[in-house]
Amino acid sequence: MVLSNWNSLDADPCNWRGIYCSPTHNHIITLNLSGSSLKGFLAPELGLLSSLQELALHNNNLLGAIPKHIGALTNLKLLDLGLNQLSGPIPPELGNLVSATKINLQSNGLTGSVPPELGNLRNLVELRLDRNKLQGTVPANNSRTTQTQKSHPTANSEHQHPAHVSKHRDTSKPGWLLALEVVTGTVAGFLLLFAILTGLTKLKGKSPVIIPWKKAGNEKDQCVIYIDPDLLKDVKRWSRQELEVACEDFSNIIGSSPDSIVYKGVVKDGPEIAVICPCINAEYWTGYLELYFQKEVADLARINHENTGKLLGYCRESTPFSRMLVFQYASNGTLYEHLHYGEGCQLSWARRMRIIIGIARGLKYLHTELNPPFTISELNSSAVYLTEDFSPKLVDFESWKAIYARSGKSADSDQNGGVICGFPDSIEARHLDVEANIFAFGVLLLEIISGRPPYCKDRGCLVDWAIFGVARSNLLSGGP
Repeated sequence: MVLSNWNSLDADPCNWRGIYCSPTHNHIITLNLSGSSLKGFLAPELGLLSSLQELALHNNNLLGAIPKHIGALTNLKLLDLGLNQLSGPIPPELGNLVSATKINLQSNGLTGSVPPELGNLRNLVELRLDRNKLQGTVPANNSRTTQTQKSHPTANSEHQHPAHVSKHRDTSKPGWLLALEVVTGTVAGFLLLFAILTGLTKLKGKSPVIIPWKKAGNEKDQCVIYIDPDLLKDVKRWSRQELEVACEDFSNIIGSSPDSIVYKGVVKDGPEIAVICPCINAEYWTGYLELYFQKEVADLARINHENTGKLLGYCRESTPFSRMLVFQYASNGTLYEHLHYGEGCQLSWARRMRIIIGIARGLKYLHTELNPPFTISELNSSAVYLTEDFSPKLVDFESWKAIYARSGKSADSDQNGGVICGFPDSIEARHLDVEANIFAFGVLLLEIISGRPPYCKDRGCLVDWAIFGVARSNLLSGGP
């Protein structure tokens, strides 16, 4: 309800919540929506608010890169984008914020080095960059004392204490100290030049991916979504042609649902694979979904346990539009099929116990040995795949339901403001759902022991049946 009184048909936005205007109502001077649970990307159009003096969006769920267009706000005194999920580099255009006295970008996922252009901000009093993934040093201000908080020059600075850097007034120095500073500065300059050249070489051919925020007819309605080129550097990328050959022209379907299709494939001189393809057309694919897809791939790639499905790679192509995940194939089908469609004699009590122990070990690994923890979106017997020797493999295929539901196909998507308004907070929210996995594991135990499905029309819910059975047993035995 934070934006409940924001009406695009209103000629005067000065009465909107979070908006403060000049006395004559001619210009917006403050936009403060901190702590409002806002989701999505920062709109480049913010750079059109030429009279804006304060932009405060602290403590939200904002994603993607900081638009370079914000650098056009030459009257801006306060820029507070801290405590979000912003990624990518700090745009050097922020060095054009000549009126800025405070810039807060702390607690995000910003990468790269701090732009030297920030050293041109003569009015800057406070610069907060801690709890990011930035490297290098903060450029000094040449005119006045500047208190700076910056992240430790390592990839993980979450638990590092911010360092305070102050520039003091120049004092007289001995000649030998001045000579030493000149030599040191020269050497540092050469090292910096070498680092820049090396970085440019590595980044050659890598550029941000331009994907429409919403599908539009002209390039003006598009914005740049920064995709970190290192995010998927350790994950194999398959071509559509490779998967097409392996899956017999995508005719070997082994599973399907309204939101995805699963194919079986055989790679020449390689393993059998299971390929999952979300049922989303290119016209519904937005920059937000692309970012979600790549984070999902990176999240699955870190899983490595004998009782979890192994991600072998992904496919991402534009023509024809393709987004697929490639898993190692478990050849004995799902636990659900064996419990309810297969021959019951195949699942002896010894095998059932082994399956239960394997599932428990897999969940223990996902919940306690990964940081942050990983949870299965829908833990049930259909998410447990079995190998030839009936060893269980936990596979998360159901996360695509969220993408399908919010991709623009659902009837309420546009009414709710498009994909962004109703989309899940992020993958991080799923990591907090450990208790739901534990409850689902309990239901799964009942299903394995009883051979009954979690729910059927004739018998109702399995949990209710078990509770009734316990109560009836206690009643007959005279127990409590």
